[in-house]
Amino acid sequence: MAEEAGSGVVQTRCVGDVAIICAGDYLNKLSGERVERECKRRLEAGCRALVLNFRDTELINSIGVSILMGIIDAAQESSAQIVFSNVNNHTKSLFEMLGLTRHVSLATDEGEALSQLTSATINL
Repeated sequence: MAEEAGSGVVQTRCVGDVAIICAGDYLNKLSGERVERECKRRLEAGCRALVLNFRDTELINSIGVSILMGIIDAAQESSAQIVFSNVNNHTKSLFEMLGLTRHVSLATDEGEALSQLTSATINL
């Protein structure tokens, strides 16, 4: 499933009650708002967790980071977990420097993200 908005498409799919959302190649105001809308839509539909896949993401600007913080807040308000997967080293350093990694888990790929979420559910 994908949301079409303007010239961009947000690729999403669900695995059980986990939504996997691809961030795209450049996370800025326009693309970030599309990703945020899709995340909120999935949370409202009852997803208990979000995996944001950064596999194709080359650049995130400051507005994109702000939008990610809004997604983290929305997930926390819904008592949902959030995992960022496929984050490149540069972006990982940025997330660590800005403190985002205090609020999300990082996974090397979607499989590891799903395993983290399954493990976290079992340990509750």
